[in-house]
Amino acid sequence: MSIAQASPADADRARRVSIGFLNWAHFLDHYVILIFPTVVIGLEAIYRRSYGDLLLLSTAAFTAFGMFALPCGWLADKWSRRNMMAVYFFGTGISCIAVGLAPDFTTLAIALLAVGVFSAIYHPVGIPMVIDTAIVRGRTMAFNGLCGNIGVSVAAGCTAIITTQFGWQSAFFIPAAIFIVSGGFYVLYVPNDAQRQVPKMTENDVALDRRMVVAVIALFMTLALSSGLVFNALTITLPKIVDARIGQVFSLAVVGSLATAVFLCGGAAQLFIGRAVEIVAPHVLVVIVALLQLLGVVWLTYATGWTLLLALALAIASVYAQVTVNDFVLARYTPPAWRGRIYAFRFFIIFTSAGPAVWGIGKLYDAGGFDLVLFWTAVIAAIYAANSMLITWLVSGVEGRRSRAAEVPAE
Repeated sequence: MSIAQASPADADRARRVSIGFLNWAHFLDHYVILIFPTVVIGLEAIYRRSYGDLLLLSTAAFTAFGMFALPCGWLADKWSRRNMMAVYFFGTGISCIAVGLAPDFTTLAIALLAVGVFSAIYHPVGIPMVIDTAIVRGRTMAFNGLCGNIGVSVAAGCTAIITTQFGWQSAFFIPAAIFIVSGGFYVLYVPNDAQRQVPKMTENDVALDRRMVVAVIALFMTLALSSGLVFNALTITLPKIVDARIGQVFSLAVVGSLATAVFLCGGAAQLFIGRAVEIVAPHVLVVIVALLQLLGVVWLTYATGWTLLLALALAIASVYAQVTVNDFVLARYTPPAWRGRIYAFRFFIIFTSAGPAVWGIGKLYDAGGFDLVLFWTAVIAAIYAANSMLITWLVSGVEGRRSRAAEVPAE
């Protein structure tokens, strides 16, 4: 019996199961891509290569993580999102086994590239599935984003424990088993959608004319670039900023704990924004978050001592909040049939911006320290805010008419 033929209770249960798998997959996706940067420390003697050479393999995996978002999103739209997620689970699991079994440097490089390729499937495929499946879209997307951030947060610690207790290969074998078992249950419990119909418009969606859709999507792509640069600049440099500004007062362990506490503000902000989109007009919320992000980065440029932690908390909270609100608003104005490809391009821009961000941070830091890094981060945040305002201005007319129509009582 298909979902369309199922009773309301069965259909709701199937929807919840699907979202549960997608949340779990988001956690695993961010976890698996961060395993190798932790285990690489102990591989120099095994493969007789320098730390720099081995770390380059991780760079290749991260590059594939962004580059392959485009073909994965296109293929999911043309074929099947559910089946692409099955490929994600099984392909990533098998690739992790290949990493653990790699007998030489070349095989290790190919296996790690495969991890990047298969893990690239999740964002352009899983996020549109969450959007199309969710009923309370804001809260569902916020929790999904939090699951991914938890994966980022625990990856290094869990990998270090597994490596210490069981060896570095187990740091890949154990997640591989989890991926493959999860894939088996996913195929068993989530129905095939190879013949799926195009998702229909919901109350969370707004119909724009074709020219407006193209304009808004183009602006969101430029927004993705600026948001990706700000996100990477702050998340990459946060521990070093804390160490440089207040590290002389605290030990390295305390500095690390403070940095973790600040990152937790980002997770809390994602949950909050999931509720906020139900109260504040989403296109207005985009601007509010953008201005708070700009305020946080500017404050961070001048803050020292304990006020630095408040500035960091505001900046990181708004950085994570903009990820959730941008995903929500982009879905609101994107025709359902286009979502896989549009989100593929968005995540391609965001993930591939990490490389230029790291390169730029290094150059700016060498030229003028963190003052110069934060100054240019603030400039990019200002461009982001202006871009957000332009999107809001473009859609405000349509949103206004939609609100007035909703207020007219039915006869």
